Amino acid sequence: MLGNTNDLGASVFKTWTEKQRSDEIEKLVQGFRNGVPVGILCKMAETVAGSKKNAKKYLKQFMTADERKRAIAAATDSLLPVVKSFLA
Repeated sequence: MLGNTNDLGASVFKTWTEKQRSDEIEKLVQGFRNGVPVGILCKMAETVAGSKKNAKKYLKQFMTADERKRAIAAATDSLLPVVKSFLA
């Protein structure tokens, strides 16, 4: 989605503890519940978590199965594969 010059603070997040990462992703999920687009949630969760695998773990922890299903159902065609890869 973004090039290396726009690392979304990834270098800073690498210095964070797992607790800090968890807290930040929980805030991102709250933002999603308040209208932040699902694509931004997924990309930022990956950046904060340090990997897609870790992001998926956190998103599953903080989102209900129903929320994840609804987010997938509401994703645009162009974002559907990305959203599914994080939330399915």
